[in-house]
Amino acid sequence: MEHYYTRFFNYVAEVLTLPEEDKASIRQLFKPCFVPKDTIIEPAGEVPQYHNFIVSGYMRNFYVDEDNNEITTDLNDGSRFFTSYFHFMNRTVSNENLHCITDCELLRISRDDVEVGARRSSTQKDYTIQILQKHLEEEKRRINDMTSLTAEARYQKFLKEKPTIIRHVPLRHIASYLGITQRHLSRLRREFGS
Repeated sequence: MEHYYTRFFNYVAEVLTLPEEDKASIRQLFKPCFVPKDTIIEPAGEVPQYHNFIVSGYMRNFYVDEDNNEITTDLNDGSRFFTSYFHFMNRTVSNENLHCITDCELLRISRDDVEVGARRSSTQKDYTIQILQKHLEEEKRRINDMTSLTAEARYQKFLKEKPTIIRHVPLRHIASYLGITQRHLSRLRREFGS
């Protein structure tokens, strides 16, 4: 299980260096978890219980619209934190589902243990804020792309920035994430030879 924590520490090291006492706290508070593919680990209509760090695997965040369509709002490309962050932190009912598309290895921390970690750790607040800012910037870029780029341009940018997703995630989820139909995505894939 040590590789779980190594992946976590390497990810956080992109924004700051963790002192050994904070690494020890993380090992104690974040619990390793294996989740089989096609599992919803946090369903809509409930208060999210865990903040997840993806060690390996692919997850998506989605909601169901008024026409009963699944709208994918987030997909991971590699290790990172993944949750309905606002609802998790505020302990409110989420309208989102967290879905393990593939088998996933996760490190999970409960909301109460986040509080414990914040009291113990000298760096948790700093890395949490920096990583959240990074995620919010990515989300802002994605929203801007949805309104300013053509479907073709969004797809090309997606291939460039998230090349591994196309091999591991069903096309219907990618199409929803890009805001296009699955049929249109299939045509784009043929055109671009991907």
